[in-house]
Amino acid sequence: MGGAIIFGTVWVLGMFLMALQLLALVWVIYDVLTKQKRMSDVEKVIWIVLAFLFTILGALAYYLLVKRSGKYEEKPEEAISSEDSVRVY
Repeated sequence: MGGAIIFGTVWVLGMFLMALQLLALVWVIYDVLTKQKRMSDVEKVIWIVLAFLFTILGALAYYLLVKRSGKYEEKPEEAISSEDSVRVY
């Protein structure tokens, strides 16, 4: 009976870790492709590959080195000027 409890606990922790890894991977890919407008394509590919290889650690490195600094994201005034102007007739 004790072995079943340990097995169940390890299984639940493993599933939680897998879900966390998937979430980290999806977040990095989504953020790189949609928010990092000024990042070069080569850097985008590098971050996506790092996210695939290192999932949680890659996402943590991405957050600390890129996301927190915001250096590749458009400023609000840049986003407004880069959008196509909507004309209503």
